[in-house]
Amino acid sequence: MPTLLDPFHLKALELKNRIVMPPMCQYSVQAKDGKPNEWHFSHYTNRAIGGAGLIIMEMTDVEPDGRISDYDLGIWSDEHIPAFAKIIQSCQSYGAKVGIQIAHAGRKAEDAEQPVSCSAIAFSEKYKTPRALSTEEVGEMVRKFEAAFRRAVEAGVDTIEIHGAHGYLVHQFQSPLTNQRTDIYGEDKARFGVEVIEAARRVMPESMPLIMRISAVEYAEGGYDIEYMLNLARRYQQAGVDIFHVSSGGEGTVGPQNSGPGYQVDLAEAIKKGLNVPVIAVGRLEDPQLANQIVEEEKVDLVAVGRGMLRNPYWANEASLILGGKPLTPRALAAAYSI
Repeated sequence: MPTLLDPFHLKALELKNRIVMPPMCQYSVQAKDGKPNEWHFSHYTNRAIGGAGLIIMEMTDVEPDGRISDYDLGIWSDEHIPAFAKIIQSCQSYGAKVGIQIAHAGRKAEDAEQPVSCSAIAFSEKYKTPRALSTEEVGEMVRKFEAAFRRAVEAGVDTIEIHGAHGYLVHQFQSPLTNQRTDIYGEDKARFGVEVIEAARRVMPESMPLIMRISAVEYAEGGYDIEYMLNLARRYQQAGVDIFHVSSGGEGTVGPQNSGPGYQVDLAEAIKKGLNVPVIAVGRLEDPQLANQIVEEEKVDLVAVGRGMLRNPYWANEASLILGGKPLTPRALAAAYSI
């Protein structure tokens, strides 16, 4: 029976525990050029020191207008690589493994002069109406994702996560609510996501696992359900996804009726059992006892804790102590002085 504190191994990825820091945008005003800065360095390194097994760096976009805001991170240029490498190496030096979430906001790119999407449908009246990408432009977008994946590998990541959730571009293509195209990307709503996954596998080492974050259900009227996502995720798995990071929502302006502790665990369990694939659960799992319980019951394989780690960089260490484990923070070495 596994526990939250046990190691996890998949392909070449070896985690010292099953605690994940999920990607959370920082909207740092110093990151207008897309490059992570000293704020991001401290933010991620502190969670590595705090004992997290896996840190997934925040939504990092494939082009400037693919960001939610102009203060989000990007990896559209080789010039971004050194800044990411500095953070990745720092976190790895404290025993954490590091991933990066690669994405495009699509119609949710709030600061883009002209957002793009699969169809010209605005998210809400508060958002700009996006321009529908041409078939040729969709192919070019896949190439932008591929270049971003290559740069992430060159920066030294241990894994990569594709953002296919929360109403961003990959999600927009896979959802009947937003994809009203009549070309090949409309006839097969999984096609764009599959091509992005295939692009990742072309440039990632075979031994490096690929994670995909998905919205298992949509809460909007007429939105897809878990059965739709199971069929979609099966296509993604066949294309090369090794782990699913299971969230929900994003295409509607309403949320679930219940958003209490562990409210998305059943969705993660359904993906795990339906596809026989490792999953990361996320959503109000900051109680160490609850996080440990869902791993022990083998509902999920890894647990992502967002709010808890924002409040306390040492959440993983405290969770270990609460669960009867050892301290996860590095031991301070006594300096030797001669008089």
